[in-house]
Amino acid sequence: MNLGHVDQIAKAVLYEGYMLYPYRPSSVKNRQRWNFGVLYPQAYREAQGGIDACSLRTECLVCGTGGSLLEVRLRFLQLQVRHSQCDSVLGAGVTPDGWQEAVEREVVIPAFTLAGAVAHTITHSFQFPEHTLIDVDPENGGEIVRCQSELRGEVEIVAQQIHKNLFKVTVDVRNTSTIEANNPTRDSVLLQSLVSMHAVLGVSGGEFVSLLDPPTNLQEVARQCQNIGVWPVLVGDANQRDTLLASPIILYDYPQIAPESAGDLFDGTEIDEILSLRIMTLTDEEKREIRGSDERARQILERTDSMPAEQFMKLHGAIRGLRPLKESMP
Repeated sequence: MNLGHVDQIAKAVLYEGYMLYPYRPSSVKNRQRWNFGVLYPQAYREAQGGIDACSLRTECLVCGTGGSLLEVRLRFLQLQVRHSQCDSVLGAGVTPDGWQEAVEREVVIPAFTLAGAVAHTITHSFQFPEHTLIDVDPENGGEIVRCQSELRGEVEIVAQQIHKNLFKVTVDVRNTSTIEANNPTRDSVLLQSLVSMHAVLGVSGGEFVSLLDPPTNLQEVARQCQNIGVWPVLVGDANQRDTLLASPIILYDYPQIAPESAGDLFDGTEIDEILSLRIMTLTDEEKREIRGSDERARQILERTDSMPAEQFMKLHGAIRGLRPLKESMP
C-alpha cells in the first residue's frame, strides 16, 4: 500500500469541516460541523427517522488472483470534550458540555488473500474505551480535562470472483456504539460517532480498476458496484493502481494537494489565498479566542501571521503547463 502518497490526501479528507473559517467557537458557522462522512450510532439513526447514516459500503474491482493480498485501513476522527478555565470567556460557541476536539483513529484489518475473502466473510470489531485525561493549561496554569466516550464499530469484508482474474470486493462499516441517554442531542451523539470516516485499500499481486474510467470490457461490471456514503478513487502517482481511497467527498482519480498550499485550512472548497486574507482581518480579540479554543486553529493563525510575502504570492495563482495556441487557418 502506497501510504506515503495517500497520507496527504487522506488527511485532507479526514479534516474536511473540522474547523471552518473564522476558526473560533463563537462563530455560528462552527456550531454545525462534520457534514461529511459521519456514521452515527444506529439507535440515533432510528430516532431521527433514518435520516442520518450509521453505516457505509464501498465496492471495488480488483484484477488479480486468489493469492493477491488485500489490506484495509479505516481512518476517522473520534471527538472528545475539552473543559478548561478559559471556556467561560470564549463566548457562546462553547456549550456547557465543553469544546469538541478531534483525535485521529486508525483501524488496520490484517492482510488477507482474495481467495480467503471469497471463501468466508472477514469480520473485524474495534473499540475505543471511555477515557478521561487531565493536563495543565500552558496559558493560565489551570487544568484541562478531556473526556472521551466509548466508541464501537465493526467492519465486514467479502469478495466475489467474477471472472478468472477479476474480483469484486465489498467493505461494510457500521457504528455499533450503544447510546445510554434517552433523548440524546446531536452534540452528545457525535462523541459516539465515527467522524470523517473513510477507508484506504491496498493490494499486492494485483491492481484496482478505476470506477471513474474503467476499461471498455469492464464498464458494465463497474456500473454494478454499489457505493453508499463513500466513493473509491485511485491514489498515488498517475497510473499506479495499488492503492484506493474510499472518500466521503467526491474526488477524481489521483487527487493531489496543491504544492503552493502552506498547510491545512479545514474549510470546504477552501481557497488558500482568500482564507488567508480573511484570517489577516481578524481582530485581536478574535485571535485571542482562536488561540484559546483549539490547537489546530492556533497553528493556522500562527502560520498565516508569519507567512513570508513570497509564500503568500504563490497562493495568488500558478501555471501548471503551457501549450502553443494553434494558428487559425486562413
